[in-house]
Amino acid sequence: MVEGDVKVNAEVRDLTRIERIGAHSHIRGLGLDDALEARAVSQGMVGQVRARKAAGVILSMIKEGKIAGRAVLLAGQPGTGKTAIAMGMAKALGEETPFAMLASSEIFSLEMSKTEALTQAFRKAIGVRIKEETELIEGEVVEIEIDKPEGAAAAKSGKITMKTTEMETMYDLGQKMIESLVKEKVSAGDVITIDKASGRISKLGRSFAHSRDYDAMGPSTKFVQCPEGELQKRKEVVHVVTLHEIDVINSRTQGFLALFSGDTGEIRHEVREQIDLKVAEWREEGKAEIVPGVLFIDEVHMLDIECFSFLNRALETDMAPVLVVATNRGITGIRGTQYKSPHGIPIDLLDRLLIISTEPYSEQEIRLILDIRCEEEDVEMTEDARELLTRIGHETSLRYAIQLITAAAIVAQQRKAAEVDVEDLGKVYSMFVDVKRSTQFLIEYQDQYMFNEVPEGLAAAAAAAADEHDEVMQ
Repeated sequence: MVEGDVKVNAEVRDLTRIERIGAHSHIRGLGLDDALEARAVSQGMVGQVRARKAAGVILSMIKEGKIAGRAVLLAGQPGTGKTAIAMGMAKALGEETPFAMLASSEIFSLEMSKTEALTQAFRKAIGVRIKEETELIEGEVVEIEIDKPEGAAAAKSGKITMKTTEMETMYDLGQKMIESLVKEKVSAGDVITIDKASGRISKLGRSFAHSRDYDAMGPSTKFVQCPEGELQKRKEVVHVVTLHEIDVINSRTQGFLALFSGDTGEIRHEVREQIDLKVAEWREEGKAEIVPGVLFIDEVHMLDIECFSFLNRALETDMAPVLVVATNRGITGIRGTQYKSPHGIPIDLLDRLLIISTEPYSEQEIRLILDIRCEEEDVEMTEDARELLTRIGHETSLRYAIQLITAAAIVAQQRKAAEVDVEDLGKVYSMFVDVKRSTQFLIEYQDQYMFNEVPEGLAAAAAAAADEHDEVMQ
């Protein structure tokens, strides 16, 4: 329930971020220069010059923050870098701009309605930059006096003397402040800040005046100048949180702890309405501003007609983020209907989308990508092995070739070799088959499988795959 003021937790943004290493961990950005021209190889990106340039234009629109409800479709064959471009956009936007990722199939497995799941995803992609002024006491500690009464139940009391270059003041200490000072191990000569509202103590370092003290010299000791001006100062603090995080904090009794448990559940429409009104009020007062982010939905063809209808309506709202969707489908059925459409998306939604197409990588580009992945996975490989891996990637698929890198490195370790050679790739190529060889195997032994149906033309394709396999092995 929202009662009175809307609550915001400033530390939610940092606590919910999780870094992980995956297939696109080598991506650092879109690899564009200041004129939005794509470099051949930059920031982990290779090729797809036109698609990256188009993504750069979208990125500029997002950074200006003046548009709402724009949608972009990344369309192309499997393994042509659609997700890599989306990840590059996320890296280029920086940490302050919200970027939410969602796989379409997730929506059908959550314990909430499809529209609620999409609403939460939309609000995760809209940030609120909140500005607030706080009063701080900042200075160098001259002396700390703590009175410890004899009775165990009696409360401690004390005094602290702090100074700047212009003034010196003594403050009385209560029980909680004494505990905070002891916890932070504050002593005379330390430069500290005290938040007057919360009582939080932050240790900035040790004053240069005490740099020659015998107990101050240590490898991790940080020396700072004694603060100037008055002890009491006003400081502007900026927090960036998403609308979804504010929703969760105000809709559950446990507040922001619901973000850790993941049990956010469905949030009532009334709660969101009150939060939107409060945010609008903050914007008018100059306390907050909206940070439009990006919502990336992968495999968008897996959504059904109800979800597509919801997206159509949601994109028309003022608080909509920039929607980026990706698909590898051609003309296929719209889920939930008997009709077919390009990319499995209804025509009325397609009409709203700016479509960016990706193209298959050339053999030279595959070589560059494999070189980057070898460096990322810390695998040394001979020149002949790199050429063979490039050919495998060109004739089978880039994803298959990338997955062979670590497997070949393990085989090379077993023979105690410093580099992966052609024979190591040959072994893993024989161990792990690609899609074409797997299909050929199924056709050859189809009588031994249950419920097997071989489509017309598949046998010829399998025979061609067998010839390619023989060439690679030779």
